[in-house]
Amino acid sequence: MTYIDGPFFPDGNLPLRERTAGLHNRVYEAMRRRAERSQHRIICFQKSFVRIEDSTMEKSAHKLELLRRIAELEKNQQWHLDVEDDPETYPLMPDKVDYLNEKLSSKIKNKIANIIGARFFDKMIANRQLIIKDIKGIENFTAVKGGRIVTCNHFSVCDNYAVWIALRDHMDGKMLYKVIREGNYTNPPKPFGLIMRHCNTLPLSSQTATMKKFLKATKTLLGRGETILIYPEQSMWWNYRKPKPMQDGAFTLAVRNQAPVVPIFITMEDSDVLDGDGFFVQEYTIHILPAIYPDTTLSSVEAKEKMRKANYEAWVRVYEDFYKTPLVYGEK
Repeated sequence: MTYIDGPFFPDGNLPLRERTAGLHNRVYEAMRRRAERSQHRIICFQKSFVRIEDSTMEKSAHKLELLRRIAELEKNQQWHLDVEDDPETYPLMPDKVDYLNEKLSSKIKNKIANIIGARFFDKMIANRQLIIKDIKGIENFTAVKGGRIVTCNHFSVCDNYAVWIALRDHMDGKMLYKVIREGNYTNPPKPFGLIMRHCNTLPLSSQTATMKKFLKATKTLLGRGETILIYPEQSMWWNYRKPKPMQDGAFTLAVRNQAPVVPIFITMEDSDVLDGDGFFVQEYTIHILPAIYPDTTLSSVEAKEKMRKANYEAWVRVYEDFYKTPLVYGEK
């Protein structure tokens, strides 16, 4: 008989089958209640969304402040800084993370977390709280054989699930691994800890020993043909439509493992639905672009820079073509 301990598994005396039967509902309801209590949370539920013709709403002061901060950071070219107040970061020690889910407890929590996460976001899609309008270029993803890194612009807590929706039918039964910041793993907002820690996430760390374990794990994953999602912009700016200059990490990892990068850029349009903060829910078009391969004739530094530049330029082309405007920073 197998048991699981921890705050998400309160029924310690029941066998696994009985305990997990009601677990999904309990955790989901806890997530729903938390989202409903918070006026400013990006994840909103159906009763917080209204048709435009049915209601007029005053815009959230919190979201207006986020937009002000974004404009200021853009003007100052502080691309890597977040506009939200991130949870405090605690050091992630190597014995506190099982990147490859090698432990039995990790395998079980991974399975449960993915079920709960899928149910959570699929309900948002059903209620038009997350809208995927179109997916373009899937042939660029399927053309790549073996392990690959996908990059994506980062503007919402939902964008990683949008990427998963776009790719999941072409993954040969594999999962999408996501690189996340240290604090999102060591100190995630409750009750989202189970998802942040166990939905195939790969946390970064300020600890050298943990990062060695991270690099070994990513090498293993790419070697066995997995797909790893990385946000090269680093920061998340709410509903920010422009591509931002990128950090090196994704491309360093690609060159280190001789793995291709498949750029993804998500464009947005206003829908006919208002969220709980008085803003339009965005309709996503997911653009999957041709793969970028490491240039083996260059040094590692030169190859990394070439890939980073090619990725950014590909994003800019999509942005300018979709929005029919040149990319200019510091302007609305």
